[in-house]
Amino acid sequence: MINMGTCSICKKISASGSDHLDCMEKRRIELEDGAVKEKLTEPSDVEKDPNNLGVEIKAVLEHLTKETKPE
Repeated sequence: MINMGTCSICKKISASGSDHLDCMEKRRIELEDGAVKEKLTEPSDVEKDPNNLGVEIKAVLEHLTKETKPE
């Protein structure tokens, strides 16, 4: 006998009677992303002093802001 039910996450029919594996994985990733965003809410020192950037970051920013020379 098949134990049919609905997924509590997406509210669709679930043949196993529990939440779909992909729905559980998506929820786990969303919760991890939320936790990471909370950790990143600290103000960065870059806003206070732009000279604190690493050499690599400075090079990338210079490359992105450099005007292209017409050929």
